[in-house]
Amino acid sequence: MNPPNKNNISLPAAIMIAGTIIALALIWTHLPNTGKTVDETPGPQQTATTAMATVSINDHILGNPAAPIKLVEYSDPSCPYCQIFNPIMTQIMDEYGPTGKVAWVYRQFPLDKPMANGQVLHPNAGREATAFECAATLGGNTAFFAYEKNWFANFPSDGADRTAAADQAQIDQTAATIGLDKATFDTCLSSGRFDSKLNQSYQDGLDAGITGTPYTVIITPSGTHLPIAGAISYTTLKNTIEALLPTINTTATSTAS
Repeated sequence: MNPPNKNNISLPAAIMIAGTIIALALIWTHLPNTGKTVDETPGPQQTATTAMATVSINDHILGNPAAPIKLVEYSDPSCPYCQIFNPIMTQIMDEYGPTGKVAWVYRQFPLDKPMANGQVLHPNAGREATAFECAATLGGNTAFFAYEKNWFANFPSDGADRTAAADQAQIDQTAATIGLDKATFDTCLSSGRFDSKLNQSYQDGLDAGITGTPYTVIITPSGTHLPIAGAISYTTLKNTIEALLPTINTTATSTAS
């Protein structure tokens, strides 16, 4: 048998995936920014992925790290569209995570960097992302995903424009709600230990072709990358996963042959 083509998925699955994405894109449209400028992204679009860091044990992963289908999401804690998308991802994992076939890989992409016009879209996002990382340091992936879930559930609609003091109040409240030790959390938050990691995650996102958040790259069982920018709907994401599920055994069989 000829070796499998790692860059392809089955034709029926590809047609179904393309159909669900295109159908929603006709309803939600967004003109991506050019160059290295990034923004919030309200609706899904397929975009070109030039490169993306390989998923590893250093990532924040909910579900089976060896899952054949991985949803790699680049997210900003201050992004309202990320807030809309967060419960959709949670619902997807509640449905598909227990089978071990789908995993959620959360990657930081705080929009606290100056854009081409000099504007900083989300000035508090870097400190917020640091809080996420500190939660992981204190309680592992369980605490990380508990923190980000509580954060987005309580983030106000105008949160991106609030003062640093008001933002800090939610950072502290979220840590307390999920049971993190305050003194240890505060020390971590002020240490600057994650500055390099967050900058690297941001650069990885740019290399992956991000023009806005949220930005999700679906890694298929064959290793193909399906990049989608925007708050893709639950139905679209579910239909895409359903189209990929039958390819899991096919890919495993082809690889073993």
